[in-house]
Amino acid sequence: MAKPEPKKSSVVSWASRSAAAEEQVNNGSLDPSPTDVSHHPSPTAPTAKHKSGRLGSRENGSRRTTESEVFDDGTNTFFWRAHTLTVLFILTCALVYVTLLEETPHDTAYNTKRGIVASILVFLCFGVTQAKDGPFTRPHPAYWRFWLCVTVVYELFLIFILFQTVQDGRQFMTYIDPKLGVALPERDYGGNCLIYDPGNATDPYHNIWDKLDGFVPAHFLGWYIKTLMIRDWWMCMIISVMFEFLEYSLEHQLPNFSECWWDHWIMDVLVCNGLGIYCGMKTLGWLSMKPYQWQGLWNIPTYKGKIKRMAFQFTPYSWVKFEWKPASNLRRWLAVCGIIFMFLLAELNTFYLKFVLWMPPEHYLVLLRLVFFVNVGGVAMREIYDFMDDPKFHKKLGQQAWLVAAITVTEFLIVVKYDPNTILLPIPFFVTQCWVLGIVLILTWTLWRFFIRDITMRYKETRRRRQEGAGDLDRALGNGSGNGSGSGSSAPTGRSKLNGSSESVKHRKS
Repeated sequence: MAKPEPKKSSVVSWASRSAAAEEQVNNGSLDPSPTDVSHHPSPTAPTAKHKSGRLGSRENGSRRTTESEVFDDGTNTFFWRAHTLTVLFILTCALVYVTLLEETPHDTAYNTKRGIVASILVFLCFGVTQAKDGPFTRPHPAYWRFWLCVTVVYELFLIFILFQTVQDGRQFMTYIDPKLGVALPERDYGGNCLIYDPGNATDPYHNIWDKLDGFVPAHFLGWYIKTLMIRDWWMCMIISVMFEFLEYSLEHQLPNFSECWWDHWIMDVLVCNGLGIYCGMKTLGWLSMKPYQWQGLWNIPTYKGKIKRMAFQFTPYSWVKFEWKPASNLRRWLAVCGIIFMFLLAELNTFYLKFVLWMPPEHYLVLLRLVFFVNVGGVAMREIYDFMDDPKFHKKLGQQAWLVAAITVTEFLIVVKYDPNTILLPIPFFVTQCWVLGIVLILTWTLWRFFIRDITMRYKETRRRRQEGAGDLDRALGNGSGNGSGSGSSAPTGRSKLNGSSESVKHRKS
């Protein structure tokens, strides 16, 4: 009869803790203490979960130190369930309506456009319901599956453009927008680089106001989002500075890269890019310290808690702090260099694609491409980091990262095919010298850090161990000779110490 007593006391203690944490529950959060969840489970609500990820994550025992803890009550509402039959029924009804109730117009161009759009929509419906989930689950896994399918469609579109002639490819862009297909002049941001122009009495600072166009907030917002993707201050600053050097090096190819010195280093690197990186790092700090405690919306009694829970639906489900550590080994160093190279290539593709496909900078297709990379870049970077940081758990590169790399390379190939004359313009000799010097320095540091330095350290460690072994041997020999020349009698062995002297042994035997 004494066994039920501990169970009753545990229920009473759990009820008291629940009453103490009622305010947190009303605001849409769970008890953040993992010990209370594990040692004092609720007898009436045993479905509470303590985990470090939602889909495809590790178990708690093997959770990385850079990964945040997640507390989830396991609520699975209509919002999270799969709706494959519902989507299939709606899609079938739409196709039946088009087939039986709508008259097909006698316009080949219109029917071709509508057929292509319908094919894309059917593929998107299939992908949203059936595609594999990625590392992100908020605001909903279907959102990221949608962008995965959009990535496939965009890559197929680029492959189609790549296999056309230059004239046919530019003509095809007119089917998307009739205003395209016209060569556009590139704007030169250089020229008069005086910050204060005394020759202009009405507005001596007109050069600064001329440079303040729509690209200034775009630079800030772009680098804020890139910081959230990369999650490392040093890598962001290296990419920012490297791109300015690329603009210096390629301004003979695109006039758009010609800028004043203060436009490069003050407005771009320090003000726009630097401020965006700073705000991004502050946001990363908040996300890394934020408690990730999730509760079902209908389990929250107060309206304030419901609104707070709805707002947090657009924040990450969990958080992983990126620790790139490029100097730790050769594999990570090459991976970080490859990430920087692909980032810079994607940045250059933005300007060169506009130039070869004759798209003005303010065209909506240019904006859609940037929105596309904003949504797929974060997933790709997370998949690359997981593949690099833990190859035993993530045995292959993620699907979004694979597609983004393929898109970046395909865009560059389109630029090379459509305008090889611009790409092959000779680079100024002093620019070539600078790049050769930089590449030689990087290669020299790589050889020293991962080959020469490791060999030298291994040799020193082996030599130190040999010296320590020789010193131990000398000390052992010295101790042996000292014992032999002391009293003239051999030292007692371990067995004699345990059994006593020889006389006592003989006495026991007798």
